[in-house]
Amino acid sequence: MKKILVANRGEIALRVMRTCRQMGISTVAIYSEADRNSPHVRFADEAVCVGPAASKDSYLRIDKIIQVCKDLGVDGIHPGYGFLSENAAFAKACEENGVIFIGPTVEAIEIMGSKLAAKQAVSRFDVPLVPGTDQPITDVQEAKRLAAEIGFPILIKASAGGGGKGMRIVEGAEDFEEQMKLAVSEATSAFGDGSVFIEKFVTSPRHIEIQILGDTHGNIVYLFERECSIQRRHQKVVEEAPSAVLTPALRQQMGEAAVQVARSVNYVGAGTVEFIVNHQLDFYFLEMNTRLQVEHPVTEMITGVDLVKEQIQIARGEKISFRQEDLRIHGHAIELRVYAEDPLNNFLPDIGKLEVYQLPQGEGVRVDDGFDEGMDIPIYYDPMIAKLIAHGHNRADAIQKLKKAIEDYQIKGVKTTLPFGTFVLNHAAFTTGDFDTKFVENYFHPHEDRQEEHQLAALLAAKLFQEKERAFGVSEAGNRDVVSGWRSARTSG
Repeated sequence: MKKILVANRGEIALRVMRTCRQMGISTVAIYSEADRNSPHVRFADEAVCVGPAASKDSYLRIDKIIQVCKDLGVDGIHPGYGFLSENAAFAKACEENGVIFIGPTVEAIEIMGSKLAAKQAVSRFDVPLVPGTDQPITDVQEAKRLAAEIGFPILIKASAGGGGKGMRIVEGAEDFEEQMKLAVSEATSAFGDGSVFIEKFVTSPRHIEIQILGDTHGNIVYLFERECSIQRRHQKVVEEAPSAVLTPALRQQMGEAAVQVARSVNYVGAGTVEFIVNHQLDFYFLEMNTRLQVEHPVTEMITGVDLVKEQIQIARGEKISFRQEDLRIHGHAIELRVYAEDPLNNFLPDIGKLEVYQLPQGEGVRVDDGFDEGMDIPIYYDPMIAKLIAHGHNRADAIQKLKKAIEDYQIKGVKTTLPFGTFVLNHAAFTTGDFDTKFVENYFHPHEDRQEEHQLAALLAAKLFQEKERAFGVSEAGNRDVVSGWRSARTSG
């Protein structure tokens, strides 16, 4: 494999290209008109514009991407994550046109792309599953009866879903019909498939995933776990490896279960098996992502394994370059996804120009990004600017290094999740490891915090005002209306 096209953009395109360069493999970038001046375009050996800004007209155009491969003599395609990375039709088009898809087989993508098909495949192995239905449901009354058997609260999930879309938590039977209709409607709109199924809802779970690698020689290994419980809108913001709560025995148990999930579809390449873990540390299979994960750097930091290099070597037909018993956990790593979002406004995306953009440096600090100072944050794509990762001797050391890196990361022109990262790292629930997927819901209440700050500031100002009055011989009683009126205006502002 001498030439690889990276069918993606931004930080993940750059990250893949860097490994390709180290391996002596030339790279081809594709880009939309909006990304013409992006770093990944300049870094690649060759670059081709594949269409206008909208993803559907550029990064999702299978026909154009395949044609670029033919025109430039491309041997393999790395899809990164997002876009076409879990698209079975894309993997099939690569196969049919003699281009190596650096990822799993079409069959594995299809099975694991359907949550129901994945559950059915995994059920033949010794992997814990959340109690629920194993067939798609369309009849509301039948679904309601099954939900009562499973026991509320339950979760209605789109079979083809992801990112929290087509997902509804139902606390009681009285809300079921309305929530199911909403889930079906949302699933149809988002995925073109209204199939839903029902699972027991595990309240306040932790989200822990296992990184696996499989090759064409039947070898499958697990590279330990990542804790991904700090989320907003069911999407991860802070990830770490290893988890603060897993014992060595449980880590091995979950790792071996993940290997079994991979074996259920003869998995090849890098993949992630996601589990939910309750407060008693019982774990259940959630889904499998048949691609490289956004948060893969924390695994690389604690294992010393370049996952992209392994993906490419596996795609070339080589064996995984190490055995399970060779792997060790070295220290601790934490990643913050730096989004152009306003955490104080429900994490809504923010757009603008990176007026100041200066990266942090230091021992154990890694930044995977795809922007330069002066660039605009485009409105067409995911608002992630970068991934900021810190590696330390232990968890406490990693936390301190990441806090300092956040402090040193200078971004002006857009609001970002950097302040939220500081909030998380300073919070007792995080530092003690006693948190779950409801961290944001339970602890991050910025408007309430700001109101309290305003009230304290007003009281302090009023106290100083009164002390000045006394110093100038003005009676408190004579000015009570003025002071109280000023305080009222101040606190209501």
